Amino acid sequence: MRRREFITLAGAVVSSWLPFLGVRADDRVIKIVVLGDSLTAGSAIPAGYRFTDQLEFALRAKGQLVAVINAGVGGDTAAKGLARLDRSITDDTDAVILELGGNDMRRGYEPDVTRTALAAILQKLRSRHIPVLLCGARPHTHPSILDDVQRKAFAAMFSGLASEYNVLFEPAFDDAFVDDDQLTMDGIHPNPAGIKATVTRILPQVEALIERARHREADPVR
Repeated sequence: MRRREFITLAGAVVSSWLPFLGVRADDRVIKIVVLGDSLTAGSAIPAGYRFTDQLEFALRAKGQLVAVINAGVGGDTAAKGLARLDRSITDDTDAVILELGGNDMRRGYEPDVTRTALAAILQKLRSRHIPVLLCGARPHTHPSILDDVQRKAFAAMFSGLASEYNVLFEPAFDDAFVDDDQLTMDGIHPNPAGIKATVTRILPQVEALIERARHREADPVR
């Protein structure tokens, strides 16, 4: 059998199985890029167990035809994410999970500084008609880093941006693991079990993001 015939036959076989996998044959792969810091980069986590890996596996297990791309960089602030946005979010990106701002809080940045950078990211993605799931983070509780006013301002900043730019919103990406020592490596970064808990928590929002991505051409331009 010639190569072209084999590829055609293989494609037909795969297509015939798609209904059993809960995937429509006319669906295309949705590319989701996770623009984040060390929480999503997972450089200390073995390949296959990082956030993007576990999220893609969970989505495919539910019949979603997706590719989840890791664009996390350890130590990144919102401003650094903005600086690399155009090269991280390529033209074939269908949706973005934005997980930045935690390092800003840990370094004691003013909320307005972080807000300006995140707003610029959201505006750029809006202009490209790319739907977004914005993930907040729990404000750092060390009194020498942020005071009560700053902590409340950060929390309000994330929710305010989500409302202003009409994006999906997860208030605190780290809520699923940060209070459980068995789910973190150091009290800040999740271990594989903590990542699994995070994926379980965020999965409904990501499925809503995929739905927006599949219908984004019909969405009104804002």
